[in-house]
Amino acid sequence: MINIYLSGTNKASLYQQIVEQVKQLVATGSIQPGEHLPTVRQLAHQLHINPGTVSRAYSDLERQGVVMSRHGGGTIVSAGADNPRILMLRQKHLSDMVSNDILDILSLGYTLEELEAVLPIHLARWHQDRQSAEKTASPNTISIVGSDDLALGLLINRLKQKHPEVITQVSCAGSLGGLIALQQGEADLAGIHLLDEETGEYNYPYVKHILPGIRVAVVHLAYRAQGFILPRGNPGQINKLEDLKRSGIIMVNRQKGSGTRVLLDLKLRELGLLPDEIKGYQHELDTHLAVATVIAEGKADVGLGIEAAAHSCSLDFIPLFRERYDLVIPAEKYKSKPVSYLVKIIKSRSFKKAITEIGGYDTSETGDTNFIE
Repeated sequence: MINIYLSGTNKASLYQQIVEQVKQLVATGSIQPGEHLPTVRQLAHQLHINPGTVSRAYSDLERQGVVMSRHGGGTIVSAGADNPRILMLRQKHLSDMVSNDILDILSLGYTLEELEAVLPIHLARWHQDRQSAEKTASPNTISIVGSDDLALGLLINRLKQKHPEVITQVSCAGSLGGLIALQQGEADLAGIHLLDEETGEYNYPYVKHILPGIRVAVVHLAYRAQGFILPRGNPGQINKLEDLKRSGIIMVNRQKGSGTRVLLDLKLRELGLLPDEIKGYQHELDTHLAVATVIAEGKADVGLGIEAAAHSCSLDFIPLFRERYDLVIPAEKYKSKPVSYLVKIIKSRSFKKAITEIGGYDTSETGDTNFIE
């Protein structure tokens, strides 16, 4: 039974009250990923309302990506669902909601500066409240900092589904941010894809430089395709990096410190292209999906990102580079039970199959592990 209370004085309709309260229960962790909700009849009986009202609420929650219904399997919270498509749809829906909310705020006369000033305060409060609750509820916590990746998101969802007692705290701070967090003892695991300019090697030179003397396990998650994310039909006829400086072409970029940004800046230097020559270069976003969403909305002509993000927004993709995405884990953390659960999932045949189904990933070495210091 879930705790939902309907109010006759609330201006929202009954089904909307159910929708908002279920979303609140999911957000606070009161309903865990993969958990079944009551059947329509059960909740209708509990609340003394018409089953049609509950059915409408569940349909709206499914449309928003909060839950999913399976024939004969009931309605479950889909935040930790096994289907990678559900994960991508949820992330796109989140991006759409944030964009719409920002538009509403600006239309009321508030400035971007005012929004930027107040948003971190509220995010910090939510982080603090959630972390306090999680530490009280369970000592099994994995803090993950680093590069954004859809396969990593799928991995975390599978961990939540198979081991709901393990709490994951995720921060998209870019590959360099992840390694620095490990260096400062503020993370248990970092996801990275950093190409070293001198050696042409991925990840290992950065690990040795930023974490000298620290023994770590480098667990390979996947190779992935990086390239141009483009509107359907590629109306700008963008096929190579030199096309970014053409008149009328607007790009959207990733944030400084991300592996994608490191790769782009390296390739631009090799070609002798200057950032000032590229319109939109200073428009920075924190995730691949955010880049794809901006392009899907027609606000940019191109961005550098992974193939999976392009597919999730039904966009075109031109592969340019093959890169290595690894998870870096301090040796003492690698031996912990929560991390052992994570590594077991990475090495499983079903997980590799799921990554392949997303598109743009090569799992031929997924799960391979090397210890270095």
